[in-house]
Amino acid sequence: MLNRLSSSIDFQAEALLLRSQRQRLLAGNIANADTPGYKARDFDFAAALRSATTSAAGGGRLGDPIARGASGLASAPSAAQPTLRWATAAQTNLDGNTVDMDRERASFADNAVRYEATLKFINSSLRSLHDAMKSPSQG
Repeated sequence: MLNRLSSSIDFQAEALLLRSQRQRLLAGNIANADTPGYKARDFDFAAALRSATTSAAGGGRLGDPIARGASGLASAPSAAQPTLRWATAAQTNLDGNTVDMDRERASFADNAVRYEATLKFINSSLRSLHDAMKSPSQG
């Protein structure tokens, strides 16, 4: 029972960490929307989460502070590190910038909502666990 609960919380923690990393990446894209030659970056969240949970099951954890580099992305050789990809430009810009503000804003908002949902799920799981551990006299 405890392993099932722990694995559920670990999964959500991995998702939360990846959502946080993606939010920083999207914010960087938005901040550089007017930078000539800037190439927007992103990663496939589903593939990164699959990779993170697979490596977490094998003993490695994406959230391990020792394995994290200055960029906030995992720097240890791990399958859990998201593979960054270049965003393709929706239209050609003379300055070579590939940031599409409509796409970036939509992705940022979607990721923020999903981040909040993950936080609520973790909070609910922990609250349920806490309530289950209370003795009947504690109410």
